[in-house]
Amino acid sequence: MIHALQVLSQWAGTRLDQLWMHHLGDTVPRARIQEWIRAGLATVDGRPCGKPSLRVSAGQRLTLEVPDPSPATVTPDPGPLSVLYADDHLVVIDKAPGLTTHPAPSVEGPTVVERAAAAFPALLTLGGERPGVVHRLDKDTSGLLVLALSEPARVGLSTAFSERRVHKEYLALVAGALHEPMRVDLPMDRHPTLKTRMAVVPHGRPALTEVWPLWQAPGGQAALVRVRIHTGRTHQIRVHLAAQKHPLLGDAVYAPGAIAAMAPRQMLHSWYLAFAHPITGQRLEFRAAPPQDFWDTLEALTHRTLRLGITGCPGCGKSTVTRMLAEAGVPTVSADAIVGQSYLPGAAGWEILRCHYGRRFTPSDDAPVDRQALAQAMEDPRLRREVEALIHPVVRAEVAAFWEAHRDAPVAAAEIPLLLESGMDEDCDLVLGVFCPDSLRHQRLAGRGWSPEHRSRMDSWQWPQAHKIRAAHLVVDNSGPLDDTLRRTLAALAVAMRLAQGRRQRLLHRLRHFLHHGAWPESPGSPHVSPS
Repeated sequence: MIHALQVLSQWAGTRLDQLWMHHLGDTVPRARIQEWIRAGLATVDGRPCGKPSLRVSAGQRLTLEVPDPSPATVTPDPGPLSVLYADDHLVVIDKAPGLTTHPAPSVEGPTVVERAAAAFPALLTLGGERPGVVHRLDKDTSGLLVLALSEPARVGLSTAFSERRVHKEYLALVAGALHEPMRVDLPMDRHPTLKTRMAVVPHGRPALTEVWPLWQAPGGQAALVRVRIHTGRTHQIRVHLAAQKHPLLGDAVYAPGAIAAMAPRQMLHSWYLAFAHPITGQRLEFRAAPPQDFWDTLEALTHRTLRLGITGCPGCGKSTVTRMLAEAGVPTVSADAIVGQSYLPGAAGWEILRCHYGRRFTPSDDAPVDRQALAQAMEDPRLRREVEALIHPVVRAEVAAFWEAHRDAPVAAAEIPLLLESGMDEDCDLVLGVFCPDSLRHQRLAGRGWSPEHRSRMDSWQWPQAHKIRAAHLVVDNSGPLDDTLRRTLAALAVAMRLAQGRRQRLLHRLRHFLHHGAWPESPGSPHVSPS
């Protein structure tokens, strides 16, 4: 069969073998095209050309004679194959992970083509080593794959793929948080030194990938994303996402070891495929749910502890609620205790204040920070904001270490008076506000020896109580006897536990909705609950 084309301006300067590989839809190995060119089966402007590396010019007329396929070398394998659609011309398969698309000298074990040949003998009439193959999925990528069962269908599908008239989408689990859609337009080719890998290279073949975030794992360690590829380069999604610092979980080739160890294989699934039937023109559309290992990895990402931030105004009873949670078995930490430790000689907060203010607040090398002098100085709003900007990162880092140390607990709690003001609520899943009427709160503070002036000054450093309570997801009323506070605290804990347990169910429900409807349901707003 003789193929002919005229070089368009955008292809000027492209290698002859690369241009023919693009035109044939990546269905023929580049090495095979090079063999044909060297054998004299290619012409440029009517003259034979045996040089695969020739750089073509705009307007040149090219031909390539593709030899008739040799008899099929495929041995049918009657193993399991998930068939979603089949007619006389094509078959759509939901490929299992671990199954190679087609036979090759380096491939051991069964392939999709061999199993399809057992179910659809017409495939063998196409001949060659890759009968019916018009696109491929990597061995450890699962999902939708179409094979041609007739020569007209093979030609039609190959053309549709090369002309980008096939809509392909994937689901992927990637490392890191991804909050905004991403368009990756980076050329690709073989890695310059590692020939079994692909890479982003300056003069590679055009490759375009679009990515949309669907869900973020708690803590930002991973994300579920939807991916559409507009070109079909080998390892395109894996290379493009790795280049953007979001490698696939489980990818042993392109991801760092710790990320590769997070899943049993690369977490990439071809979930959506749409194209016009090459013979009838009818639009065909298919969806496929991910296999169990994808669901299992996704579920594991939801198991991080629910991070509960406790806040309130001075005298409201934050420490009382925190102590009650600790007595109920919840791991807890106090920002005030963290600050106290950091103000010891040589600790982080002490060193920071010594570095910025000399001996003003750390007069002795062997004594803690002079907190009385610091408190007096912080009556100056400018200096107070400066000190907070220096010390809050210390607290945030210690709280982050606390979350990590207790990541296997269902719930962990951090008492942080300036949780909302400092922005540390962004690190929490839920905010628990402790409420106490101002009159009772002031009475309690007076009992601690706080003067009205000191109380007013400390209150002025924080949001008003009404604002804090409005911003909280859970509220514990601490205006009554301790028994009432305990009951309300345990009720709040029960709510937090239910929310932690429901995290997985909500995510899986949303993913099933997406697979069925093609749209990710909006996440409902966080609840505001006042246990009574």
